[in-house]
Amino acid sequence: MDDAAPHDPTLHEVGELEALRRFLPLLPAGDATDVGPGDDAAVVRAGDGRFVVTTDTMLEGADFRLGWSTWHDLGWKAVATNLIDVAAMGARPTSLVVALAVAPSTRVSALEGFARGLADAVAAMAPGCGVVGGDLGTAPHATVAVTAFGDLEGRAPVLRSGARATDAVWLVGRVGAAAAGLRHLFAQAQDEAAVPVAAAVERLRAGARGAVLEAQLAPVTPIGAGTLLADLGATAMLDVSDGLALDAARVARASGVRIALERAGVEAAAADVLADGAAPDAALEAALHGGEDHALLVTLPDGVRPPAELAGHRVHRIGRVEPLAAGDAPGVTLDGGAVEPRGWDPYRAVEL
Repeated sequence: MDDAAPHDPTLHEVGELEALRRFLPLLPAGDATDVGPGDDAAVVRAGDGRFVVTTDTMLEGADFRLGWSTWHDLGWKAVATNLIDVAAMGARPTSLVVALAVAPSTRVSALEGFARGLADAVAAMAPGCGVVGGDLGTAPHATVAVTAFGDLEGRAPVLRSGARATDAVWLVGRVGAAAAGLRHLFAQAQDEAAVPVAAAVERLRAGARGAVLEAQLAPVTPIGAGTLLADLGATAMLDVSDGLALDAARVARASGVRIALERAGVEAAAADVLADGAAPDAALEAALHGGEDHALLVTLPDGVRPPAELAGHRVHRIGRVEPLAAGDAPGVTLDGGAVEPRGWDPYRAVEL
């Protein structure tokens, strides 16, 4: 009796048609899809007559390492990080177009894992959204390119430019955790001669580091909160992807106001970093400047209080919007002191 594991062919061995035959049935169709994968383009309904669209890329080396992430992680993260931008406009995600370029030596099981990651993330965070098309190509290093679409369903889009003096500033989700997770991954990579990285990361994810590792590798983002916040009267909103200080400064500049953050609220939103063992000042640094958290920063009229939890994510009041005095420039403060608008910058980030 042969107990050998079944052969896991490469994409080079099976070719594009067979790879797509295995890949496409794993993808979610979506409630708004009229024509999905199989034709030259998809057809997606936009009942509002308008649609929200955003695009992003994930590059091996710059954005992820295959020694750290599983293929399921990559599919999951592609959904989580793109649909949160749709949510930040106050729209309901309807569809994704995903292009994947990988080496011909990539195993078919990797492609299937990526597809399952896409499907599982949609089911968990944006039920009814579909993966309606894309492309499969070759590249020496893995590249994921995603375009996401959303339906405003009759709402006005929530822009960065709408924050008003006296609004309260809220955060849905967490900050600092993804940066803390990345720090652990870099530390592990430096020790890879002693311990295989993939095995070590798997052990860390199952242990006390799990929360911050998941925030970096397979984040659960508050996609479902976007429409709820818009319906509550959100005046401005954005995805916190580059660090709270930098992204809050973007709202401040667009709206011509000061975003006055409060340390107690920011620390509450950084609870995972504190629980990971970081000192309060280090946790605050990660929250303000770390990036890749994909929480929602939102301003709401004073007196409008959202629930303590939205779409499964904690809601924190982290500050207020203040008017500018004559001659002042828009910016961000923390307990009254100026905060440098510093965060994730792909052109200045450490080389992976």
